Amino acid sequence: MMNEMFPNVRMRRLRGLKLIKETRISVDDLILPLFIDENIEGKTKNPIDSMPGQYRFSIEGVVKEVLEARSMGIKSVLLFGIPARKDLIGSEAFNNQGVIQRAVRRIKEEVDDIIVITDLCLCEYTSHGHCGLVENDKVVNDPTLDILGKIAVSQAEAGADMVAPSGMMDGMVKVIRDKLDTQGFVDTAIMSYAAKYNSALYGPFREAADSGFKFGDRSGYQMNVSNAREALREIELDVREGADIVMVKPAIFYLDIISRVRARFDIPLAAYNVSGEYSMITAASEKGYLNREEVIMEGLTAIKRAGADLIITYFAKDIAPFLK
Repeated sequence: MMNEMFPNVRMRRLRGLKLIKETRISVDDLILPLFIDENIEGKTKNPIDSMPGQYRFSIEGVVKEVLEARSMGIKSVLLFGIPARKDLIGSEAFNNQGVIQRAVRRIKEEVDDIIVITDLCLCEYTSHGHCGLVENDKVVNDPTLDILGKIAVSQAEAGADMVAPSGMMDGMVKVIRDKLDTQGFVDTAIMSYAAKYNSALYGPFREAADSGFKFGDRSGYQMNVSNAREALREIELDVREGADIVMVKPAIFYLDIISRVRARFDIPLAAYNVSGEYSMITAASEKGYLNREEVIMEGLTAIKRAGADLIITYFAKDIAPFLK
């Protein structure tokens, strides 16, 4: 049946004028993730094979990269560290002279008006590659929390504006908030990986961050990909524990979760456009199957349209020149 409002109402009128755009992405919405490798000497960066166009940087190299990103209008970076030495408890993660701590200090010294966010997890620092301490081949929750608190304080002391706990340990936000406040870092914000799924899309990241696990998997602490209501419970708990920003990870494959979280909570919401999403788009565009720029913008617009306030994306430098 024809719409009774036709021909007075013609939806195509304004499309032709290109006046109506409900969802807009700003460069202020973007957070650029960067990998800093303590093992790189002399070189400024090494390519990541599974993520063409992405690199591991030396400390000197990452300062240069952040300066370039800042010149493009990008105001926020998320730092991941690869230490020269790993052990069972990830002690380099809370070493005041660790790779992330030294990188944060250098960035803060040399780059004006930049928000530095530090990933707070053990997987890059432990010899077993898991996000928590291990006892009898099992990742244990409560003994890990004290370590996470130490890492948070060391990162805040180095100058991090925000810490981003990503290990999905129960109670991590509360412990981190208490440790930061006790040590006088009441203004250091927390962006919690509150709904982080046990996704197959993290493969390229594990090469990039040298964070592959040596046994088992992460299904005991990351969320089952089938669950949606559980994400809302996780978000609510982290909000109660003191998270300033909550995150859904991955992003494009989990737009329904982003939408549900936005409908339920008013807290600032971030979404992580993860390595697998990056690599798929990059590989398809290199084959000529997709237009890279158009697909990047469509994907990020979908994330924003679903309700995310902030988008962590490896595409930040690709699209920054086209945004205001």
